[in-house]
Amino acid sequence: MNKKEIMEIKKRMKKESCTFTRMCGCYVDSSRNRVTRLGKTFLNLDEEEFYKYLDVAKKVLSGTIGNNLMELEFPLAEEEQGGRQQFLLGLRESKLKNEDLLERFYDLIIENYCYAGNYLILIFHDAYDIPLKTKDHRNLDESEEIYEYLLCAICPVTLSKPGLGYLENSNEIGLRLRDWIVGAPDVGFVFPAFTDRSTDIHAALFYTKNVKESPAEFMESVFGCNQKMTATEQKDIFRSILEDALGDESRYETIKEIHDKIHEKISENAESSPKNEEPEPIELSKSAIREILNESGISEEKVCQAEQEYDKKVGEAKLYAENVVDQRKFEVKTYDVVLHVKPEKAARIKSQIIDGQKCLIIPMDANENINVNGIHTTV
Repeated sequence: MNKKEIMEIKKRMKKESCTFTRMCGCYVDSSRNRVTRLGKTFLNLDEEEFYKYLDVAKKVLSGTIGNNLMELEFPLAEEEQGGRQQFLLGLRESKLKNEDLLERFYDLIIENYCYAGNYLILIFHDAYDIPLKTKDHRNLDESEEIYEYLLCAICPVTLSKPGLGYLENSNEIGLRLRDWIVGAPDVGFVFPAFTDRSTDIHAALFYTKNVKESPAEFMESVFGCNQKMTATEQKDIFRSILEDALGDESRYETIKEIHDKIHEKISENAESSPKNEEPEPIELSKSAIREILNESGISEEKVCQAEQEYDKKVGEAKLYAENVVDQRKFEVKTYDVVLHVKPEKAARIKSQIIDGQKCLIIPMDANENINVNGIHTTV
């Protein structure tokens, strides 16, 4: 699912356009006991409650693609009888009215969701009559397909903080009661995916709030999919591979050269892709990283070490070029200085010894200004 397709579904989550048919849920305590269940016709909810649940659902479609939002593809085995995909299809076709399937779904989540406190499992059913669009993206009144899907949100439930408040019954200020509050979703998903504005039963869109440590085991157990890392995790792992492998060869010019090579691949890929289409991401396989390191002048010993680090830290997962480098800035940090420059200017930064002191030299154009505490000035 791309950004436009996600936004198309998310835009429907408004009072005037929402068509959720049913919402079910299960409240689970810290000992994994079911405390209570709920099942409601969504459009019959009181207005205030309606909007609160709608906010939860919208959050599952929020964030950055590749970081908070990741597309998970089902292995062929999971599409056979008894597989995870087949189970979710059955749950969708039941329109959340089959209690046995709902209980099995709650079991699946409770067994695999690792959380120390209380939480609420919510699942929504919707059917979207997809309007046809003209070439200039205007909606037509006609439709050829109904996109029927499930949206799940798993939300931590925590006690509100203690504090003072106005006690209306006694007309005084006193200690207010602490309530159990349903928070924003920690993880969630949409199934099936909405790809090319059509139903894609071979994939699901997964949401995670924590981009630094994605719930890989949860993804594998609930969807039967291979491990998948967020963009933030990929960047951190790629950095650690270079740090651990290069050692004394990890100099500024070397790291800049490696990043330049990756930027070149991204640019070439974008230029060769069809117009008006998002370029396919570039996988940084072990052999691709070997090629980049060789081109950057890294010794064979260090290249082999990087391959070993790749096997240990990446395994069956994948790294993508667009995720391991920042395409908008090049960042340099020292103990007390943080420098952000555009990638195209990073190539002009040089290291140099001046009066016995190591320095980074940042060339400036003749008409280029700088900003000091918000004030534009010149050097």
